[in-house]
Amino acid sequence: MKAITRFCDRMVQRYLPDAFLFAILLTIIVFILGVLFTDSSPVEMVSYWGGGFWDLLAFAMQMSLIVVTGYILANTPIVKRLLSKLSTIADTPSQAILLVTFVSSAACLINYGFGLVVGALFAIHVAKRVPTVDYRVLMASAYSGFLLWHGGLSASIPLLIATPGHFLEDTIGTIPVSDTLFSSFNLFIVAVLLFTLPFLNRFLMKARDPLHNTNATLWRPEEINHSIDNSEEPLGELTPAERLENSKVLSLLIGVFGLAFVVFFFIENGFDLNINIVNFIMLFLGILFHRTPRRFLNSVTSAVKNAGGIIVQFPFYAGIMGMMVTSGLSEQMSIAFVNISNEFTFPLFAFISAGIVNFFVPSGGGQWAVQAPIMIPASLELGVDTAKTAMAVAWGDAWTNMIQPFWALPLLAIAGLKVRDIMGFCVLILLYSFFPIAIGLLFF
Repeated sequence: MKAITRFCDRMVQRYLPDAFLFAILLTIIVFILGVLFTDSSPVEMVSYWGGGFWDLLAFAMQMSLIVVTGYILANTPIVKRLLSKLSTIADTPSQAILLVTFVSSAACLINYGFGLVVGALFAIHVAKRVPTVDYRVLMASAYSGFLLWHGGLSASIPLLIATPGHFLEDTIGTIPVSDTLFSSFNLFIVAVLLFTLPFLNRFLMKARDPLHNTNATLWRPEEINHSIDNSEEPLGELTPAERLENSKVLSLLIGVFGLAFVVFFFIENGFDLNINIVNFIMLFLGILFHRTPRRFLNSVTSAVKNAGGIIVQFPFYAGIMGMMVTSGLSEQMSIAFVNISNEFTFPLFAFISAGIVNFFVPSGGGQWAVQAPIMIPASLELGVDTAKTAMAVAWGDAWTNMIQPFWALPLLAIAGLKVRDIMGFCVLILLYSFFPIAIGLLFF
């Protein structure tokens, strides 16, 4: 196992390109597959690509704000003290890996966007506390928690099919989360991953190539975090404009205004911790905790530097999704697995097919829109529980996120790493996690 770990890390370090180039190569691969295996011509594939190129603009903005608002909030004095205090639980590299994995996993079970940011930011504080920890394995551990998101409270597929009016309601009705998120098979998968991933990541740290040890002192996490000292008060006579910029009253007023809406939102909607409300909470807490508009804006200036990769790369993935969906390539992939399934194996093959489709359509809701019209009728015909079918697709979506840079971009931006720095370890996480997920879907 140690040899496999070192081999995967070396191969990824040597051959995996930057995340942007990965998106370009994926674009070319999907274009070729569409021309070869569908009725689409090269001109039509280019049209599908360009037509879908801007379909993720709203989502790209949401993920950019996740990075920016998370960074802003993390650089407030109160949050830095809190994360630093929590990081004191770890005194050794092994403890650091265990702690970061567990905290990230628990946070992603609450909300995937929240978990991505918290995992990365907390890992940086732990790295400062334990500078001898391998920084790459630590960040891979933080990202591994994202594997659990589609079995948690922000899971898009089970929440969608539990909502009246979803597009398959006439076929399957509404399926309560008691049959999906709180089913025995899902609770088994979540529990096994939650309590074994920390130890797997600890093993990966010990199994890494000692010749390529990259402890946190080499990465200088204090510079990666770009912490801003906002404690100094402005000197000299202030102009009226400068007084406004340094007004604690204005920050307090708008901060309280924002948090009042948060309270109203939860009263009206219950505990709906969607990506927009997460961003909203982090933004207005950042305004409050920085205390003045000037300190807040200083943090914003540094924060936006981390969002560049998301802004540029997400449109390319939208173009890839456009080619996959419009050409029918994703449909063909799903049908191929349905054709070799029976009542017992169908959940497993639904999971595997979803994992493959997710590599090209890295969006839980978008993937369900593509696969559900194929998987649900097939499950009804074979007599397979539709709730388990939906969760099989959900876990497939989460599973291959471990080797899909799309979702790693926010964490990598915060950490100051490239995708090749963590992906070798994520390959091993992907291989390991297949077994508890498959067992849960087949035998529970």
